[in-house]
Amino acid sequence: MFKRLLLALTALSLLSAAAVRAEEPTSLVLLTENFPPYNMAADGKNFARDDKISGIAVELVREMFKRAEVNYSLTLRFPWARIYKMALEQPGYGVFCTARLPERENDFKWVGPLGPDDWVMLARADSSISLTSLEEAKAYKIGAYKGDAISEHLIKQGVQPLSALRDQENPLKLMKGEIDLWATGDPAGRYLAKQQGISGLKNVLRFDSAQLYLALNKDTPDAVVQKLQAALDAMRADGFATEVEKRYL
Repeated sequence: MFKRLLLALTALSLLSAAAVRAEEPTSLVLLTENFPPYNMAADGKNFARDDKISGIAVELVREMFKRAEVNYSLTLRFPWARIYKMALEQPGYGVFCTARLPERENDFKWVGPLGPDDWVMLARADSSISLTSLEEAKAYKIGAYKGDAISEHLIKQGVQPLSALRDQENPLKLMKGEIDLWATGDPAGRYLAKQQGISGLKNVLRFDSAQLYLALNKDTPDAVVQKLQAALDAMRADGFATEVEKRYL
């Protein structure tokens, strides 16, 4: 009788342990897109895997998962709408970098922030321009990237930017004096400028902002989310995150 009871208790313990392990996925599937300097394929194309992907957020995510001892795979692909939907609907999936907005709050479990996404007006280092609003910016020649969200936002606000077919054109236009201000994202704008040997640009107005996060499917166990968040918090506290950002910006 005692032996049968002992065997039953042992079997129950093993089942309980297996159930606990089953709550945590053996590996998370992480998806991202080309969004320099946060995420980008080494060859600039719209598909890459694992070590063929670099960027500020990519390095932070890699170190975060390493410290938290959580396994993962990483894929960069296109379009954004598709990978966002996959993370939203499929357990074990996550996507970054994603703006954490009020209307998205209950759609995911969040780890971050990985960095800011500010909409700014950049000026040359020797510029005397000072702004407190978009209304004041209307007095200047503003360069923007044709068709992107920032450019469309400016037009809706009654600001008529001088549109470029590529945002990479605007840092040179700014330095040549062809435009007075460059409406772009930060740190994306500073990264593009650095790629062309231009540094020291002044941020004279921030007219919108959001924080970028890793968004995990809602079925991700809270214990996994907490371990990842703790790892990221430690990386910011010990200076690892700052060093990564310096390398790109």
